[in-house]
Amino acid sequence: MPAELIDGKVVSEKVRAAAAAAVAKLPGKPCLAVVLVGEDPASALYVKSKGEKTEAAGMRSITHRLAATATQAEVEAQLTALNNDPEVDGILLQLPLPKGLDESRALACIDAAKDVDGLTEASAGRLLLGKPGLKPCTPTGCVIMAKHALGDDLTGRHVVVIGRSILVGKPAALLFLAENCTVTIAHSKTADLPALCRTADILVPAVGRPEMVRGDWVKPGAVVIDVGINRIPAPEKGEGKTRVVGDAHFEECRTVASHITPVPGGVGLMTVACLLRNTVLAACARRGWAVPKELEG
Repeated sequence: MPAELIDGKVVSEKVRAAAAAAVAKLPGKPCLAVVLVGEDPASALYVKSKGEKTEAAGMRSITHRLAATATQAEVEAQLTALNNDPEVDGILLQLPLPKGLDESRALACIDAAKDVDGLTEASAGRLLLGKPGLKPCTPTGCVIMAKHALGDDLTGRHVVVIGRSILVGKPAALLFLAENCTVTIAHSKTADLPALCRTADILVPAVGRPEMVRGDWVKPGAVVIDVGINRIPAPEKGEGKTRVVGDAHFEECRTVASHITPVPGGVGLMTVACLLRNTVLAACARRGWAVPKELEG
């Protein structure tokens, strides 16, 4: 029997609805500020979508646009100004930045209390130490999707995360560890990677290699949370056409797994939903508001 799809549209809508329900109970409106540098069409479209979804959830959305010629100092000054603005609860710097700008330096300027993307060193440190703080959106989405498939208690599950990036692999491993899972981080240097993957109850490919994980890498009945988003040639659609695939070979893996996320339509949709959730949590922490029960846990 083919694996059951973990529909990112359905799961992300639940997260967005919970955020909206929480906002409705608050004494004020949380505010998310996005900084967009340059004219990249994909980034501009993504920022527009974030703004629309933020407002749909009952929050305020502000977008600060800087020219592609903006200097490092100008970008950092904008972020510092938002840190100091008492009306702003969350700050998101849209990545990637134009060439010549230092993303790490810019991210380091964001106040950890407003770091709704969970990408600053302070946020990473809090995650590692198990302290309260804002968690990275995509890895958080992975955990939520795994719980959607298996239930809220993931205790004792063996999770194999393929990838050790600071954006997804490492934080995902820490978040699953916090759920009392046994976690293995695998990577390109891992000996007999297919055999290791076959031990996973939850397999999380996050390496950016199209269809790398084959069906015979998957333990029968495992859950596959595919983080990969890769564009590959699709000559069947016409000359120069492409299609999007994940890091797992979907058709092969779905014949073995119990649950699997599609690409597109899976983990990617969770990122904005978790961003909205983080904005509400940041507002509650900053303003001394009680966290509504919709966002507890």
